[in-house]
Amino acid sequence: MARIPAAGKAAQLPAKHKRKARSPRSARASGTAEAADPAHFTHFDARGQAHMVDVGAKDVTRRVARAAGRIAMRAETLALIRAGGAAKGDVLGVARIAAIAAAKRTADLVPLCHPLPLTRVAVEFAFDDAHAAVAIEVTAETVGRTGVEMEALTAAAVGLLTIYDMCKAVDRGMRIEAVRLLEKSGGRSGHYTAAP
Repeated sequence: MARIPAAGKAAQLPAKHKRKARSPRSARASGTAEAADPAHFTHFDARGQAHMVDVGAKDVTRRVARAAGRIAMRAETLALIRAGGAAKGDVLGVARIAAIAAAKRTADLVPLCHPLPLTRVAVEFAFDDAHAAVAIEVTAETVGRTGVEMEALTAAAVGLLTIYDMCKAVDRGMRIEAVRLLEKSGGRSGHYTAAP
């Protein structure tokens, strides 16, 4: 098991994760600043200490991210959700509001995320009868200097957790699965689409 450094001690990263700082000008010239060195963890500085990434030199662009996940359950639980028969009320209506609220509070939950002025958060649910599951897809958008991947992912996770909370009285064996980034656009690293 990997050891976690004690509080107050600098984490020592392997040499392959360290990178000399590049100026914003040279980064822009390459056109692939974030994609050029995929092994580099940007939330660690040259001394291996956690820090919030400086995005001040990045261009302000439209950023969009889509994330998804699912919660598998018993067929009877799925039927209750579909019929609106859960004891706590409208499961998907509450989960949608929870997902939107979570997207807005991502920087409070994930410590090195930048607070972002979100311009849009959309949450969609789908019933998967063949696998007795509810799928969620979240789209988050902003106009800013950093992406909204974490906001979309956080929203998807909290939406699914809310479904679990509202239905756990009848089905504690529900499983949250496959929370992942589907797509992101905007910024230096360009357009990303997950493999099918």
